[in-house]
Amino acid sequence: MVRFIHSSDLHLGKPFGRFPEDVRGRLRQARADALPRLASLARAHAASHILLAGDTFDQTTPAPSVIRQALNAMGAADQVTWLLMPGNHDHANATELWRQVTQDAPPNVAPLLTPEPYPLTAHATLLPAPPSERHPGRDLTAWFDGAVTGETARIGLAHGSITDFDSSEEGGSSVIAADRAQRAGLAYLGLGDWHGQLQIGPTSWYSGAPEADGFKHAQAPAALLVEIAGDGAPPTVTSLPTGTITWTRAPLDLVGDEDSTGAFEALLPPLSERALTLFDLVVTGRARPLERVALEQAIASAAPDFLWHRTDLSGLGAVHDTADLDAIDRHGALRAAAEVLAREAADETLTAQERATAQTALSHLFSFALETE
Repeated sequence: MVRFIHSSDLHLGKPFGRFPEDVRGRLRQARADALPRLASLARAHAASHILLAGDTFDQTTPAPSVIRQALNAMGAADQVTWLLMPGNHDHANATELWRQVTQDAPPNVAPLLTPEPYPLTAHATLLPAPPSERHPGRDLTAWFDGAVTGETARIGLAHGSITDFDSSEEGGSSVIAADRAQRAGLAYLGLGDWHGQLQIGPTSWYSGAPEADGFKHAQAPAALLVEIAGDGAPPTVTSLPTGTITWTRAPLDLVGDEDSTGAFEALLPPLSERALTLFDLVVTGRARPLERVALEQAIASAAPDFLWHRTDLSGLGAVHDTADLDAIDRHGALRAAAEVLAREAADETLTAQERATAQTALSHLFSFALETE
């Protein structure tokens, strides 16, 4: 029995530049903390190795502290052997990066910098396909087919896009034949580059990143426990949760006559989870002005609970009637201004930006009117 953990795309040192500094620091730390979590999973499931299928580091020139601290974390888990293969972000021609890794690596860490068989155990051989540049433009796993491995189980490790598989979000380092595992007689093909966990065939898997770094992938981050019996049977692959920070993109589509605040609150995660959640709310549909104001107030009240919170109200249209405008004023200048803004917010001859500006101004006018009652 060969048992190992398959993971990839840790992107240690990722800057997360679009977030505030306190959030960036928390996201970077979560990725660093994925290493001891992977080690803990290996220990709990008696896995002898952890295979990292590329992009352990986010760039070819990470800070020396990022490299050293990663190696220290791996070295502390001395019951397991770590195998680090370059990806497209930390490709094998990043000379200084891999020189430092090779120089400082503890005994239980082995970088896989060349495409040659690596003896994983007495009964299994690892075939790595490390990218030598960011976009090789060819199938780096082609050599697997003719690799000599004796009677041992053949395990492939690669980083890139399966043929016709869209990996545009992560940049795609190479194109890998979808049937490579069958062609090369692999007991298992471990893949990196796609940040969501995905099975490609009976023996080919993208592990996904152990921590999310965007809102694209719906499934929770996880690593894979792989067990190969060595009797020709398919591998047993078990998904093991690893993520600590939740990225949630929540759509809220309003129809104009519903309780917008109640609909929003129904989307919220439990209070105990919000401090480790990035919550991206996208509101569409139509709402009456008073409902919009109530919704904006509810959003403002909940926002501080989250690690990060953003709301996009640009797709929310307006439904107006006289009763709504009466909440501002029945006569006078405020009422006149509200009527003008209501007409502009609903005027399809105006640009989307002009209608949105009018709607925002009208919402502010409602908020002001309600505060002065």
